[in-house]
Amino acid sequence: MRAMVITRFGGPDVFEHREIERPAPGPGEVLVRVIASGTNPVDAKIRQAGSWAQIPFPAVLGYDVSGVIEALGPGVSEFKSGDEVFYTPEIFGNPHGSYAEYTIASASIVAPKPANLSHVDAAGIPLAGGTAWEAIVRRLNVRPGETVLIHGGAGGVGSFAIQFAKAAGARIIATASKANHSSVQELGADVAVDYRDVDVAERILGATNGHGVDASFDTAGGNVSLSTLVTRPFGRIATILPPDGDLSALYTKNQTLFGTFLTREGARLREMAPLFERGQAKVVIDAVLPLEEVSKAHERLDSGHGRGKVILQVGQ
Repeated sequence: MRAMVITRFGGPDVFEHREIERPAPGPGEVLVRVIASGTNPVDAKIRQAGSWAQIPFPAVLGYDVSGVIEALGPGVSEFKSGDEVFYTPEIFGNPHGSYAEYTIASASIVAPKPANLSHVDAAGIPLAGGTAWEAIVRRLNVRPGETVLIHGGAGGVGSFAIQFAKAAGARIIATASKANHSSVQELGADVAVDYRDVDVAERILGATNGHGVDASFDTAGGNVSLSTLVTRPFGRIATILPPDGDLSALYTKNQTLFGTFLTREGARLREMAPLFERGQAKVVIDAVLPLEEVSKAHERLDSGHGRGKVILQVGQ
Protein backbone atom coordinates (compact mmCIF):
# COMPACT_ATOMS: atom_id res chain seq x y z
CA MET A 1 0.00 0.00 0.00
CA ARG A 2 1.04 3.64 -0.50
CA ALA A 3 2.30 5.46 2.57
CA MET A 4 4.36 8.47 3.58
CA VAL A 5 6.94 7.08 5.98
CA ILE A 6 9.59 8.53 8.28
CA THR A 7 12.74 6.65 9.28
CA ARG A 8 14.24 9.46 11.37
CA PHE A 9 13.21 12.68 13.07
CA GLY A 10 13.72 16.03 11.39
CA GLY A 11 12.16 18.62 9.11
CA PRO A 12 9.30 18.26 6.65
CA ASP A 13 11.69 16.71 4.13
CA VAL A 14 12.03 13.45 6.14
CA PHE A 15 8.89 11.96 4.58
CA GLU A 16 9.46 9.17 2.05
CA HIS A 17 6.86 7.84 -0.38
CA ARG A 18 6.96 4.05 -0.03
CA GLU A 19 5.03 0.91 -0.79
CA ILE A 20 4.68 -0.97 2.51
CA GLU A 21 2.80 -4.04 3.69
CA ARG A 22 -0.84 -3.53 4.53
CA PRO A 23 -1.48 -4.17 8.25
CA ALA A 24 -3.89 -6.89 9.34
CA PRO A 25 -6.46 -6.30 12.10
CA GLY A 26 -5.97 -8.29 15.29
CA PRO A 27 -8.57 -9.19 17.93
CA GLY A 28 -10.88 -6.24 18.60
CA GLU A 29 -9.41 -4.21 15.71
CA VAL A 30 -10.66 -2.93 12.37
CA LEU A 31 -8.79 -2.32 9.12
CA VAL A 32 -9.76 1.05 7.64
CA ARG A 33 -9.24 2.22 4.08
CA VAL A 34 -8.23 5.85 4.57
CA ILE A 35 -10.05 8.35 2.36
CA ALA A 36 -8.77 11.50 4.06
CA SER A 37 -6.38 12.34 6.87
CA GLY A 38 -6.24 15.49 8.94
CA THR A 39 -2.97 17.07 10.03
CA ASN A 40 -2.33 18.48 13.50
CA PRO A 41 0.45 20.25 15.44
CA VAL A 42 1.22 17.01 17.30
CA ASP A 43 2.12 15.41 13.96
CA ALA A 44 4.85 18.00 13.48
CA LYS A 45 6.09 17.64 17.06
CA ILE A 46 6.51 13.90 16.61
CA ARG A 47 8.17 14.34 13.21
CA GLN A 48 10.64 16.84 14.67
CA ALA A 49 11.70 14.99 17.82
CA GLY A 50 9.14 12.38 18.73
CA SER A 51 11.12 9.86 20.74
CA TRP A 52 8.69 10.57 23.60
CA ALA A 53 5.92 8.98 21.53
CA GLN A 54 7.83 5.66 21.48
CA ILE A 55 7.07 5.05 17.81
CA PRO A 56 9.29 2.43 16.12
CA PHE A 57 10.81 3.24 12.73
CA PRO A 58 9.80 3.03 9.97
CA ALA A 59 6.67 4.85 11.08
CA VAL A 60 3.53 6.26 9.51
CA LEU A 61 2.32 9.40 11.28
CA GLY A 62 -1.17 10.93 11.11
CA TYR A 63 -3.83 11.12 13.83
CA ASP A 64 -7.10 12.00 12.09
CA VAL A 65 -8.89 9.45 9.92
CA SER A 66 -12.02 9.36 7.83
CA GLY A 67 -12.48 6.25 5.77
CA VAL A 68 -14.23 2.94 5.17
CA ILE A 69 -13.94 -0.29 7.15
CA GLU A 70 -12.25 -2.88 4.95
CA ALA A 71 -12.00 -5.83 7.34
CA LEU A 72 -12.81 -6.82 10.92
CA GLY A 73 -10.57 -8.54 13.43
CA PRO A 74 -11.83 -11.36 15.66
CA GLY A 75 -14.44 -10.25 18.19
CA VAL A 76 -15.63 -7.10 16.41
CA SER A 77 -19.42 -7.08 16.03
CA GLU A 78 -20.45 -3.40 16.18
CA PHE A 79 -19.19 -2.64 12.66
CA LYS A 80 -19.29 -4.29 9.27
CA SER A 81 -17.20 -4.07 6.15
CA GLY A 82 -18.17 -0.98 4.14
CA ASP A 83 -19.11 1.20 7.13
CA GLU A 84 -17.94 4.80 6.87
CA VAL A 85 -16.09 5.81 10.03
CA PHE A 86 -13.89 8.49 11.56
CA TYR A 87 -11.54 8.53 14.54
CA THR A 88 -8.21 9.70 15.95
CA PRO A 89 -5.55 6.95 16.16
CA GLU A 90 -3.53 6.28 19.28
CA ILE A 91 -0.18 8.08 19.39
CA PHE A 92 2.09 6.28 21.84
CA GLY A 93 3.87 3.29 20.32
CA ASN A 94 1.64 3.30 17.24
CA PRO A 95 3.44 3.02 13.86
CA HIS A 96 0.13 2.78 11.95
CA GLY A 97 -0.98 6.38 11.48
CA SER A 98 -3.25 7.82 8.80
CA TYR A 99 -0.68 8.98 6.21
CA ALA A 100 -1.31 5.71 4.36
CA GLU A 101 -3.91 3.94 2.26
CA TYR A 102 -4.85 1.61 5.12
CA THR A 103 -4.51 1.67 8.89
CA ILE A 104 -5.70 -0.41 11.83
CA ALA A 105 -7.27 0.64 15.12
CA SER A 106 -9.15 -0.72 18.09
CA ALA A 107 -12.86 -0.77 17.28
CA SER A 108 -13.47 0.98 20.61
CA ILE A 109 -12.02 4.27 19.36
CA VAL A 110 -13.89 4.29 16.03
CA ALA A 111 -17.31 5.86 15.38
CA PRO A 112 -19.71 6.17 12.42
CA LYS A 113 -18.91 9.18 10.26
CA PRO A 114 -21.61 11.89 10.31
CA ALA A 115 -23.65 10.99 7.24
CA ASN A 116 -23.93 14.54 5.90
CA LEU A 117 -20.18 15.21 5.94
CA SER A 118 -17.65 14.43 3.25
CA HIS A 119 -14.62 12.39 4.24
CA VAL A 120 -12.49 15.53 3.84
CA ASP A 121 -14.63 17.40 6.36
CA ALA A 122 -14.86 14.46 8.76
CA ALA A 123 -11.08 14.00 8.74
CA GLY A 124 -10.69 17.46 10.25
CA ILE A 125 -12.74 16.68 13.37
CA PRO A 126 -11.56 13.82 15.61
CA LEU A 127 -8.42 15.09 17.35
CA ALA A 128 -9.03 18.84 17.55
CA GLY A 129 -12.79 18.49 17.90
CA GLY A 130 -12.46 15.77 20.49
CA THR A 131 -10.08 17.89 22.56
CA ALA A 132 -12.47 20.85 22.44
CA TRP A 133 -15.43 18.65 23.38
CA GLU A 134 -13.56 17.12 26.30
CA ALA A 135 -12.74 20.58 27.66
CA ILE A 136 -15.91 22.55 26.91
CA VAL A 137 -18.56 19.88 27.49
CA ARG A 138 -17.08 17.29 29.81
CA ARG A 139 -14.60 19.20 31.98
CA LEU A 140 -15.82 22.80 32.05
CA ASN A 141 -19.46 21.72 31.76
CA VAL A 142 -20.38 24.99 30.05
CA ARG A 143 -24.00 25.99 30.68
CA PRO A 144 -26.45 28.39 29.01
CA GLY A 145 -25.91 32.02 29.94
CA GLU A 146 -22.31 31.62 31.06
CA THR A 147 -19.44 33.66 29.64
CA VAL A 148 -16.54 31.58 28.34
CA LEU A 149 -13.05 32.77 27.38
CA ILE A 150 -11.28 30.79 24.67
CA HIS A 151 -7.60 31.52 24.12
CA GLY A 152 -6.47 30.83 20.54
CA GLY A 153 -9.94 30.90 19.03
CA ALA A 154 -8.73 30.76 15.43
CA GLY A 155 -6.76 27.54 15.90
CA GLY A 156 -7.92 24.00 15.27
CA VAL A 157 -9.03 23.27 18.83
CA GLY A 158 -10.15 26.85 19.47
CA SER A 159 -12.43 26.99 16.44
CA PHE A 160 -14.32 23.92 17.64
CA ALA A 161 -14.38 25.19 21.23
CA ILE A 162 -16.12 28.39 20.12
CA GLN A 163 -18.80 26.43 18.27
CA PHE A 164 -19.38 23.92 21.08
CA ALA A 165 -19.65 26.68 23.69
CA LYS A 166 -22.06 28.60 21.46
CA ALA A 167 -24.18 25.46 21.01
CA ALA A 168 -24.27 25.15 24.81
CA GLY A 169 -25.78 28.64 25.04
CA ALA A 170 -22.72 30.54 26.26
CA ARG A 171 -21.48 34.06 25.55
CA ILE A 172 -17.98 33.78 24.14
CA ILE A 173 -14.86 35.94 24.33
CA ALA A 174 -12.10 34.67 22.05
CA THR A 175 -8.49 35.79 21.76
CA ALA A 176 -6.98 35.85 18.27
CA SER A 177 -4.74 38.01 16.12
CA LYS A 178 -6.42 41.07 14.64
CA ALA A 179 -6.43 39.40 11.23
CA ASN A 180 -8.51 36.51 12.60
CA HIS A 181 -11.15 38.53 14.47
CA SER A 182 -13.73 38.25 11.71
CA SER A 183 -13.25 34.48 11.43
CA VAL A 184 -13.73 33.82 15.17
CA GLN A 185 -16.80 36.04 15.17
CA GLU A 186 -18.22 34.10 12.23
CA LEU A 187 -17.77 30.92 14.29
CA GLY A 188 -19.78 32.42 17.15
CA ALA A 189 -17.48 34.58 19.29
CA ASP A 190 -19.35 37.57 20.71
CA VAL A 191 -16.16 39.48 21.54
CA ALA A 192 -12.76 39.16 19.86
CA VAL A 193 -9.64 40.37 21.70
CA ASP A 194 -6.17 40.72 20.21
CA TYR A 195 -3.89 38.56 22.37
CA ARG A 196 -1.00 40.90 21.54
CA ASP A 197 -2.66 43.85 23.31
CA VAL A 198 -0.74 44.95 26.40
CA ASP A 199 -4.02 45.42 28.22
CA VAL A 200 -5.57 42.11 27.15
CA ALA A 201 -6.66 41.33 30.74
CA GLU A 202 -8.39 44.69 31.05
CA ARG A 203 -10.18 44.15 27.74
CA ILE A 204 -11.46 40.76 28.85
CA LEU A 205 -12.58 42.04 32.24
CA GLY A 206 -14.18 45.05 30.57
CA ALA A 207 -16.25 42.73 28.38
CA THR A 208 -17.66 41.17 31.57
CA ASN A 209 -18.22 44.48 33.41
CA GLY A 210 -15.42 43.52 35.76
CA HIS A 211 -17.02 40.28 36.97
CA GLY A 212 -14.72 37.91 35.09
CA VAL A 213 -15.61 34.97 32.87
CA ASP A 214 -17.24 31.83 34.26
CA ALA A 215 -14.87 29.49 32.45
CA SER A 216 -11.65 29.78 30.46
CA PHE A 217 -10.02 27.39 27.99
CA ASP A 218 -6.36 27.74 26.97
CA THR A 219 -5.78 26.07 23.60
CA ALA A 220 -2.51 27.88 22.81
CA GLY A 221 -0.38 27.48 25.93
CA GLY A 222 1.02 30.09 28.30
CA ASN A 223 -2.37 31.56 29.21
CA VAL A 224 -3.36 29.84 32.45
CA SER A 225 -1.85 32.59 34.62
CA LEU A 226 -3.85 35.18 32.65
CA SER A 227 -6.95 33.01 32.94
CA THR A 228 -6.74 33.00 36.73
CA LEU A 229 -6.85 36.80 36.69
CA VAL A 230 -9.86 37.15 34.39
CA THR A 231 -11.91 34.17 35.61
CA ARG A 232 -14.37 34.81 38.44
CA PRO A 233 -14.01 33.30 41.93
CA PHE A 234 -15.05 29.64 41.91
CA GLY A 235 -14.70 29.66 38.11
CA ARG A 236 -13.24 26.86 35.99
CA ILE A 237 -10.13 26.79 33.80
CA ALA A 238 -8.99 24.12 31.33
CA THR A 239 -5.72 23.83 29.43
CA ILE A 240 -4.33 21.45 26.83
CA LEU A 241 -0.71 22.28 27.71
CA PRO A 242 1.18 22.37 31.03
CA PRO A 243 0.36 25.55 32.96
CA ASP A 244 3.07 28.10 33.69
CA GLY A 245 3.46 31.52 35.31
CA ASP A 246 2.02 32.76 38.59
CA LEU A 247 -0.96 30.57 39.53
CA SER A 248 -1.48 31.96 43.03
CA ALA A 249 -4.88 33.42 42.07
CA LEU A 250 -6.06 29.89 41.36
CA TYR A 251 -5.87 29.28 45.11
CA THR A 252 -7.05 32.63 46.43
CA LYS A 253 -10.05 32.68 44.05
CA ASN A 254 -11.05 29.05 44.69
CA GLN A 255 -10.81 28.22 40.99
CA THR A 256 -10.65 24.73 39.49
CA LEU A 257 -7.99 23.84 36.91
CA PHE A 258 -8.49 20.95 34.49
CA GLY A 259 -5.65 19.42 32.52
CA THR A 260 -6.96 18.10 29.21
CA PHE A 261 -5.04 15.34 27.42
CA LEU A 262 -7.15 13.55 24.84
CA THR A 263 -7.79 9.88 25.40
CA ARG A 264 -9.10 7.92 22.43
CA GLU A 265 -12.71 6.76 22.54
CA GLY A 266 -15.48 6.24 20.03
CA ALA A 267 -18.13 7.35 22.55
CA ARG A 268 -16.91 10.95 22.48
CA LEU A 269 -17.15 11.07 18.70
CA ARG A 270 -20.69 9.72 18.86
CA GLU A 271 -21.57 12.46 21.36
CA MET A 272 -20.19 15.15 19.04
CA ALA A 273 -21.65 13.90 15.78
CA PRO A 274 -25.19 15.33 16.14
CA LEU A 275 -23.86 18.92 16.24
CA PHE A 276 -22.21 18.41 12.86
CA GLU A 277 -25.24 16.61 11.46
CA ARG A 278 -27.52 19.48 12.52
CA GLY A 279 -25.17 22.16 11.20
CA GLN A 280 -24.40 23.57 14.66
CA ALA A 281 -20.69 22.98 14.10
CA LYS A 282 -18.48 22.87 11.03
CA VAL A 283 -14.88 22.20 10.09
CA VAL A 284 -12.76 25.14 8.99
CA ILE A 285 -10.52 23.88 6.15
CA ASP A 286 -7.55 25.84 4.89
CA ALA A 287 -6.35 23.48 2.15
CA VAL A 288 -6.71 19.96 0.75
CA LEU A 289 -3.50 18.35 -0.53
CA PRO A 290 -2.72 14.93 -2.01
CA LEU A 291 -1.03 12.49 0.37
CA GLU A 292 2.26 12.81 -1.46
CA GLU A 293 2.41 16.52 -0.54
CA VAL A 294 2.40 15.91 3.20
CA SER A 295 5.67 17.87 3.48
CA LYS A 296 3.80 21.03 2.41
CA ALA A 297 1.22 20.42 5.13
CA HIS A 298 4.01 20.11 7.69
CA GLU A 299 5.65 23.31 6.51
CA ARG A 300 2.38 25.03 7.34
CA LEU A 301 2.24 23.29 10.72
CA ASP A 302 5.81 24.37 11.49
CA SER A 303 5.01 27.97 10.68
CA GLY A 304 2.31 28.11 13.33
CA HIS A 305 0.23 30.25 10.99
CA GLY A 306 -2.75 29.68 8.77
CA ARG A 307 -6.45 29.44 9.42
CA GLY A 308 -8.20 26.10 9.53
CA LYS A 309 -7.14 22.53 8.89
CA VAL A 310 -4.92 21.14 6.15
CA ILE A 311 -6.42 17.83 4.98
CA LEU A 312 -4.64 15.11 3.02
CA GLN A 313 -6.65 13.38 0.30
CA VAL A 314 -5.51 9.75 0.51
CA GLY A 315 -8.13 7.74 -1.41
CA GLN A 316 -11.52 8.04 -3.09
